[in-house]
Parts: sequence; C-alpha cells; structure tokens
Amino acid sequence: MKIKKLGHCCLVITTDNKRIMTDPGSYTISDQEIEENIDIIVITHEHPDHLHIESLKKILDKNTNAIVVTNSGVGKLLDKEGIPYEKLEDGNIGEYAGVSFAAHGDRHEEIYEDYGQVQNTGYFIGEDLFYPGDAFTNPGKAVDILALPVAGPWTNIKNPMMYAREIHPRICFPVHDGMLDPNFGTAHKVPSLFLPGYNIEFKVLEIGKEEEL
Repeated sequence: MKIKKLGHCCLVITTDNKRIMTDPGSYTISDQEIEENIDIIVITHEHPDHLHIESLKKILDKNTNAIVVTNSGVGKLLDKEGIPYEKLEDGNIGEYAGVSFAAHGDRHEEIYEDYGQVQNTGYFIGEDLFYPGDAFTNPGKAVDILALPVAGPWTNIKNPMMYAREIHPRICFPVHDGMLDPNFGTAHKVPSLFLPGYNIEFKVLEIGKEEEL
C-alpha cells in the first residue's frame, strides 16, 4: 500500500491498482484539486476541514468515474448539491472499484458537550489501513497501518498515544495536524519518542510524497 499525504486528513492511497482519496477538506484545496485518476473518495464527516463542497465538485469534474463513499450526515449535504454517493455506515461492509471497505463508529469525538458532535464514520480500507476520521474508534480487528489523529480541539496528545497503544498497529502516521507548525510542539515528538517502545513505528509522512507503508 502506498500513501501520499496532501495535508491534514487528505490522503491519496494506492492499493490494488486503485487510488483512494480521503477527506478533501478546506486545509488542502489547491493540492487535492489537481489529483487525477482517483477511483474512490472517502468522506468521514461533514466538518469543513474534511469536506469542502466546491473543491469536491472540482475533483469529481476531473475524475468523472470516482465513487464517493460516506455516511448519512455527509449524504444530506451531497444530496443538496446533486452529488451521488454510496452510503456506508457503522457495522457495514462494501466493495467499490474492487476495493473492500468496512465502516466503524458513528460519532465525532467530543469537543465540548454536543458542539460539533456530528456523525463520524471510520473506514477500514482494504485489509491493511484503518482511517478513523475524528474519533478513537476501535474496529475490533487487527490493524496493520493506522492513520492516527494527533491534534485538534477534541484531543490532547495523551489520547492518541493511548489509542495507538490500544489498536497496536505495525505502523502509524499522523493526521489531523494541519493546524500545527510541523517544527514545533508535541503532537509529532511525543509519539516518535514513546511509541517505538511499544513496538509501534511512528512515521511522519512528507507532504506530497508517496510512501510505501
């Protein structure tokens, strides 16, 4: 599996000769709009840093056969724009363009009480990668590669550390870090220091570079 991080939570994943984009949001507009040969677009929830409607339209204009996979919360917004999608929610599995998907979880991690707590669906992509969106959902099966959310108004660094230890992937890499200065802070440093001690590799992906995980 090859992964190119465009920034924040927007990834381009290549597996089984298919290209999958995750969460084309407001942090990565210029980079995500130029991507071509996208087969599937996965959207975990409706917050604008994960879903930018106008950018999604431009991506679909360039990738006319791409399939959008998401949940009902996002679906309501896509319905208003006339954008077709396949609904895949907690506990269900599907196959799109020959790639298997399994949906896990249903709620965004708490920010404060019910503020911003929209429907959030994490997705197991193929047999290797779990991408939880904005939640610390345990998919209940072995995870080889984990996209680990490391920052945001709904977490501190202890929570992703404990989540990584609970899931215990072979390797994880940081997502939900677009608001950070990459040269300062603990969201990358602390996992790099401590997760190897639990036999978990933590790899910071270089933005825009496709890497084999």
